[in-house]
Amino acid sequence: MTAPDDRVIDTIATGSYHAPHDVLGLHADAAGSWVVRARRPLAATVSADLDDGRSVPMRHLRSGIWEGSFEAPKAPAYLISATYDDGSGYAAEDPYRFLPTIGELDLHLIREGRHEQLWHVLGAHVRRLGDVEGVAFTVWAPHAQAVRVVGDFNGWDGQGHAMRSLGSSGVWELFVPDAGVGSVYKFEILTRAGDWILKADPMARLAEIPPATGSVVTASEYTWGDGDWVAARAAGAPYAAPMSVYEVHLGSWRQGLSYRDAADELIAYVTDQGFTHVEFMPLAEHPFGGSWGYQVSGYYAPTSRFGRPDDLRYLIDRLHGAGIGVIMDWVPGHFPKDAFALARFDGEPLYEHADPRRGEHRDWGTYIFDYGRSEVRNFLVANALYWFEEFHVDGLRVDAVASMLYLDYSREPGEWEPNIHGGRENLEAIGFLQEVNATAYKRFPGIAMIAEESTSFPGVTAPTSQGGLGFGFKWNMGWMNDSLQYIKRDPMYRAHHEGELTFSFVYAFSENYVLPISHDEVVHGKGSLIARMPGDHWQKLANMRAYLSYMWGHPGKQLLFMGQEFGQMSEWSESRSLDWWMLDQPPHQQLHAFVAALNRVYREQPALWQRDSDAGAFARLGAPRWDPNVVAFARHSYEGETVAVICNFSGVPIHGFELDLPAAGTWREILNSDAQEYGGSGVGNLGAVHAADGGRATMALPPLGVLWLRHEGS
Repeated sequence: MTAPDDRVIDTIATGSYHAPHDVLGLHADAAGSWVVRARRPLAATVSADLDDGRSVPMRHLRSGIWEGSFEAPKAPAYLISATYDDGSGYAAEDPYRFLPTIGELDLHLIREGRHEQLWHVLGAHVRRLGDVEGVAFTVWAPHAQAVRVVGDFNGWDGQGHAMRSLGSSGVWELFVPDAGVGSVYKFEILTRAGDWILKADPMARLAEIPPATGSVVTASEYTWGDGDWVAARAAGAPYAAPMSVYEVHLGSWRQGLSYRDAADELIAYVTDQGFTHVEFMPLAEHPFGGSWGYQVSGYYAPTSRFGRPDDLRYLIDRLHGAGIGVIMDWVPGHFPKDAFALARFDGEPLYEHADPRRGEHRDWGTYIFDYGRSEVRNFLVANALYWFEEFHVDGLRVDAVASMLYLDYSREPGEWEPNIHGGRENLEAIGFLQEVNATAYKRFPGIAMIAEESTSFPGVTAPTSQGGLGFGFKWNMGWMNDSLQYIKRDPMYRAHHEGELTFSFVYAFSENYVLPISHDEVVHGKGSLIARMPGDHWQKLANMRAYLSYMWGHPGKQLLFMGQEFGQMSEWSESRSLDWWMLDQPPHQQLHAFVAALNRVYREQPALWQRDSDAGAFARLGAPRWDPNVVAFARHSYEGETVAVICNFSGVPIHGFELDLPAAGTWREILNSDAQEYGGSGVGNLGAVHAADGGRATMALPPLGVLWLRHEGS
């Protein structure tokens, strides 16, 4: 075997060679002859201790690289032993004696952008190779000249742990016997410009607690107990089931709770309140807590602020066991510029688009993914699948979809580049969204992909087979903006703005909608929801009950941000807990109890959730003469059940109000937002309204109140 030249030896000595396994490790020299080389700088003597008991002395070539030779019928296992001038010595496994831990099929799928379980092969994985346990490190860095693994297992000196390039895939790999679960590490990358940069692992499944930025080797030992839940989910369809979502920022719901601590308290609370789902604001690792998780640095790492990944599995498993679904916010639209993370990962634009007209969000100070690059698209698609497979989430709410769909999003003329057809649509991002939705629904039936999309982009929830984006639901931002504009008005003037409540009926069935009152509506000076209501405190509470009753009765699913269910007066801040002390005040206790009743009655009435996207299951009531302060409509189930929702947004009761209901007979009052038990004035109809032939009924409408009436026959 030809000895390596001095230049190669010197670059191997510094961990700067792209193919260290070509020189280091064990190599066949001739039939039955072997050469072994190892890096042991400053050693006095070095030997290879073979598994047959022989010790092969090695000679120093240069720059701390040692070489020995021996004969054996087959490649033996061995240790490298070294002694030093101070009398110390140690023996260790040689990381360069192992074959690659990633196969050719995996590399092919990575090159094609089609590896749907990317997290199984990239990143850091504890593996046993023969009788040796260690960690297989793999990373995608196609522009790098060399890559080294550094960590607490090598004193953060990666010169002895240079990775090998696996060719055109852009993947680098090394098996490190000295590492294990809990090891903290990063990748040290030599850029084409000749600079060494230190990066966290993009595929890390655990990170250090911020502000520390190291990646942490982890392995799950969790055993799931939600098999029945997952099977029932796969057999169902979320759009035809009740869905009222409680949006939670875990760090400020009750400060100081870990994932495991939160399980008992959150389950008891959400169960008592009757919500069907919890939606967590992003739980992927992020460096700045004030971003609320929307500037992600570790897409595959649940934030370590609240515990380990298995602790999050425990929380989700427990929620499922209590009959509560779990949705998580997912942020594929942008990522932060922090130097330790994805930005300029191998010294050049890689995850981000190289053209700043497509690759930067100036408003947010972040980068935009290069959706047209197959490996980047694969990174994101696999990440969505990761949360479904590894954490059993029931849905992903995709953040800021509008910013992905349009090339001119938040840009002035001349600041954006049209697509190949001259249009403003981001065709690559559209293709990515279609792929992630189609793939997620194929692999995990019964889940929900939910778009936060604020424009009139067509077909957001249409199937990809019909050219749609393929989401299961879309947030109805138009309804949210219009209805909040209406409800903040003094009741004296609402009669002139009735369209702000009813325009949504025109398009309510064009998509599968979620009606959101999210965290975005209670921050940045907007105040809380109840603080937006007009009038004195009693009127504010009445308006809250009426607004939520209208919202829960309106076609679409519902989402309410934490704190609004008991009428938190102050604006939300991620830096402190909710104002739970407000539940010491009887009026807020009553609002709290009303939301629980609202959820209970809603879940009991299929007419209110079974056919949310079916225009044939909805009818506006009161034509042709609509009272501008009264909004009334009926909802129907597949079984022929009917619920009428009658809203009086004026500040006075209306006695003797006449309305044509959909059928004659008895209409049971199943919800009255003005009931005295909830803090109302008690105006009602003694529990029932009777409609004559033709459906004409006379009733009393409470002030700032909503009635839900269920038809119970003639």
